[in-house]
Amino acid sequence: MANRAQQLLSHIKMSTEEHAQIWSNVPLAPEDSIFKLTAAYKADPFPQKVNLGVGAYRDDNNKPWVLPVVRKATHILINDLGRDHEYLPITGLPEYTSAAGKLIFGLQSAALKEGRVTSVQTISGTGANHLGALFLSRFYQWNGPPTIYLSNPTWANHHAIFKNVGIEPKDHPYFEAKTVGLDFVGFTDTVKAAPARSIFLLHACAHNPTGVDPTMEQWAELANLFLEKGHYAFFDCAYQGFASGDLEQDIKAVRHFEERGVPMLVCQSFAKNAGLYSERIGALHVVGGAKDEATRVKSQLSVLQRSEISNPPGFGARLIGLILNDPVLFDEWKVDIKVMAHRIIDMRYQLHAKLTNELKTPGNWDHIIKQIGMFSFTGLNPTQVKAVVEKAHIYMTGNGRISMAGLNSGNIAYVAESIDKAVRGTL
Repeated sequence: MANRAQQLLSHIKMSTEEHAQIWSNVPLAPEDSIFKLTAAYKADPFPQKVNLGVGAYRDDNNKPWVLPVVRKATHILINDLGRDHEYLPITGLPEYTSAAGKLIFGLQSAALKEGRVTSVQTISGTGANHLGALFLSRFYQWNGPPTIYLSNPTWANHHAIFKNVGIEPKDHPYFEAKTVGLDFVGFTDTVKAAPARSIFLLHACAHNPTGVDPTMEQWAELANLFLEKGHYAFFDCAYQGFASGDLEQDIKAVRHFEERGVPMLVCQSFAKNAGLYSERIGALHVVGGAKDEATRVKSQLSVLQRSEISNPPGFGARLIGLILNDPVLFDEWKVDIKVMAHRIIDMRYQLHAKLTNELKTPGNWDHIIKQIGMFSFTGLNPTQVKAVVEKAHIYMTGNGRISMAGLNSGNIAYVAESIDKAVRGTL
């Protein structure tokens, strides 16, 4: 009996040890650089610390801003006694996806009028990028190994999204450090040299992380090249309205490509332009060649969506659907967008004025007001960035990218002075 008990104890001990070692071979993943930066900022007791890393809007008091139109629409929804919590369709709330498509392509869009656009509600812009990538990985007629061309640099998550579905990211020239502007020659040379029917990810406006966008003349040239080569445009549209303050202005590149007949899809997010970061409300729009093609595309997107999230969440979709479909609320939203965009634009001009006129900081700082959107590439080198972060407690990414939304009337003088000292090597 004693031997039997000993055997049982030995077996239990071995099973416990084996169980404990099941995941011992899993490597520790590196922290996300942006979230790591935010954590360091929060833990820093320095009273004048500044967070220029996070990609979220802040008002002039450095506080998150709930758009007044979002508060109003939320009140309407909460007091709607007829609203239930039933599952949405797999492809999302129809009144939301339809209105979101019109916001992207415009009421005069031939693709919309002819029923050639498939619109699916997604988990914000990230989910739209993923679902679009997954769909292409399954059904695109690749000319060689599955590859997508990404601007160098681009949003860091783009690489992981495409790698996760078996599409290999390939960098193309985009940002020119010498001019702190667009390397359009390098960009177009890649478009010309890429194999026919290659896929390029394009930032619709307010390029993340550089803030450098092509001009409309350059977009037109790119559209010509795409048509000549049969390339596919994968548009990521995260900042419509947020860049210039004008919903129509910020979507001109996408609409030009659609009007020209460039094969394309568009990933859309309402995180930034509606301040709905945590509601995760987005959409994927795939433009087809014919109505029956759109029907087949939707059927497959439905299958892919069903296997991953089953059904999208309702609140954010109902909120945006209400704002987009109600003329009064829509006009109020446009006013709120202008408030955010114009405050960021004002911060650009103030920072430029302090560096150029007041402090006479060495170098040319015109790129700050030429760039657009939430982010700006300052042109600071790694040594200067390190000094600004460690000595001035101003948190930014290692490549010198800053979030303009983190600047306000209370810290802009301190930030400008710190940048000036870093450039002069006196910080």
